[in-house]
Order: sequence, then structure tokens, then C-alpha cells
Amino acid sequence: MTRHIHRFRGSVLMRVTTAAVLAGVLAGSALPAQAVTQHGGRSADLRRLQDLVHEDGFPAALAAVRGRWGQTSDLTAGVGELRGRTEVPVDGMVRAGSNTKTFTAVVVLQLVGEGVVRLDAPIEDYLPGLVRGEGIDGSRITVRQLLQHTSGLPDYVSGLDDFFAIRDTHYEPTELLDLALSRKAHFAPGTRWEYSNTNYLLAGLLVEEITGRTVAEEITRRVIRKAALRHTYFPAPGERTIREAHPHGYHATAPGAPLRDLTVFDPSWAGAAGQLVSTPRDLNRFFTALMDGKLLRAEQLRQMRTTVAAPGTWPGARYGLGLFSTPLSCGGLVWGHGGDIPGYETRGGVTEGGRAVTVAVTALPSAVPEPEAAAAHVLDFVDRALCG
Repeated sequence: MTRHIHRFRGSVLMRVTTAAVLAGVLAGSALPAQAVTQHGGRSADLRRLQDLVHEDGFPAALAAVRGRWGQTSDLTAGVGELRGRTEVPVDGMVRAGSNTKTFTAVVVLQLVGEGVVRLDAPIEDYLPGLVRGEGIDGSRITVRQLLQHTSGLPDYVSGLDDFFAIRDTHYEPTELLDLALSRKAHFAPGTRWEYSNTNYLLAGLLVEEITGRTVAEEITRRVIRKAALRHTYFPAPGERTIREAHPHGYHATAPGAPLRDLTVFDPSWAGAAGQLVSTPRDLNRFFTALMDGKLLRAEQLRQMRTTVAAPGTWPGARYGLGLFSTPLSCGGLVWGHGGDIPGYETRGGVTEGGRAVTVAVTALPSAVPEPEAAAAHVLDFVDRALCG
């Protein structure tokens, strides 16, 4: 069966994974699909969700599609757990990966709005002596450059090689920062765009230095509660499981390797860059509240939506301060982020007209037979759901 790919097509794997992760391949045949719909029919969306299971080989896929008047359809396909062939929970919890960056950026921008952080001040002003390395000088890297991935800092995640080996390892942010700063700067601050989780590791440390509270506490107080996200949380130190109903997440680390369950692990290595757990509906609610001006003052939201080109992601993508914009095939933009973390990928966002969609699959595209095509199909689901 041939599927049409719209403007979203392209390699979309966020660098929350290493080169070894990107090589993973799913072994085995297509999985049986189960599906649930609620609050009205979205049969075309459901068929495309099932294609992610049948054609691309993801164990499960789940989505929430919100219309312009607020009506939401919840969709599922595949199985929630491979061994028991259990159903996929409707609006189940997933590890949200780099969607966390938008939450962290919101907190930093709230502090900017309160006058205690300046976007164009060097990070050295807030974390003196911390950001130092070969070609790295915290007095030349601004808060804005951290949030916009234009700092030139190397990505600490590239130093994490085997996620199964570190699944029970707890990391402190300073340990991860040491991994990044042991490498040479990739470019002079402000001269290029390059995605690096290290930027948001530092943004989290900035929040903690300014507020005197953990980034988890500040995200919970300032964002999760304010947006009434009832099924979203920042895991506590040492918390390895997912609290509510969820599909299992699967991962493969080498070409031809079978999928292995990686639902349970210590996510501390992801930190302020990728540690949140959420659901498709809650992510829709969050991005809708953000774009409606309920989480930031008008000036800070304007700064967040001021974008630069984001090469190496997907066609037309631009990046603001913790926020992607991407052109839709039907015109206009979708604003969101997306996240990749071993076991789960999420994509989605909201339009100016109030439509929203979040789709999650229970393996990274790197773990299925045709990674780039599978990644494009996930994005194509978002485009068609918003344009349908």
C-alpha cells in the first residue's frame, strides 16, 4: 500500500538518542491492531494510525485529535504489551521526551517576565564558572542561545552509549554537564543552529539557581498545575515506573536486534531536556494553553515564537525558544515540539485555528525496519489529522 507523504516528510529523529540508537531495527512480523475511538468518528485518522503498526512495525500507536471547537477523538492501534498482547490504554501515559524542553522554556520565560532573568544575558551571570571547556565560555553564551539551540555546546547524550546498561543509573545534572564539556564546542555561539540537550540541562540548572527550588517543582507549580494537566508529571528522583495506565515502550540498539522492553528505567539522564511523562490529551492541552497566552505574557510568547531555521530536522522546520514551527500541507503552521526517548516517540502541536493533535508510538523509528520512512509517516499523521 502506497501512502502519500506531505511536506512533513524527512528525517525527524531528535538527538535525544545516540548513533547506536538510530541503527536499531525491529525483528519479526507485523503486529495485530486493536483500535478504540471516542467522541465521534475519525476513521481516516484511525486507518493511518493502524498503518503505523501494520506497515511501519511500531508495537502500538495512540493519538488524541482535537477539533477547532474542542471536541477530541482518542485513537489507538496495536498492542500495549507484546508478550501479553494487551490493549493499548486510551490516552495512556507515555514518556514525553523532548516535549519537556517546552515546559522548561516556559518556566525560564516566566522568570524573564518577572524581571529576574534576562534573555540576552550570558549564562555566566547566573551560573558563574560552570560553563567552561575547549572553545566553551559561559560569558559568551546567552540564555536565549541556550533556549534556541544556537550555543554551540556539544550534546551530552552522545556520551551515553547503551540505554539498557544505564537503565538503573541515576545521574546528577552536573555529571551530564561534565560529559558535554569534555568535548570541544561545535561552533561559536550564535553562528549556527544545532540541537543539543545540553542547552536545556543548563536551562534547568538556571531555574534551580534563580528560584532555589528544583526544576521539577517549578515545572509542576508554574506549568502543570496552571494548565490543569492531570496526567502529566516530572518523575521523582529514583522513580523508574510510569504511574498510570500506559503502553509498554520498546527499544533496539543494533541493526537486526529484536525489540526489548524499556518501559522501566531511571530517566534522570534526560532531566530538564526530556524527563516528563504525559498523555496525548494533556500535551494537546498544554500546547493549546501556551499558544492561547495562558502560560506566558504576550512579550515572552512573542519571543518564544521568534524562530530561526532548524536544518537537519524536517522540511520547513524553524525553532523558537523551546518551540518548533512547521508548515502544514494545507497552509499555515503547526506549533509544538515532539520528543524521542528510548521506548517512545511523540509528535504533534496546535494550529492558530485551535486544532491540536498528539501522536505517540511505542518505539523510536530507529527500531523499525525502515526508520526514515516510519519517522515521516508519524509526521504525516500529524499533518493529515490537522488538515483533514
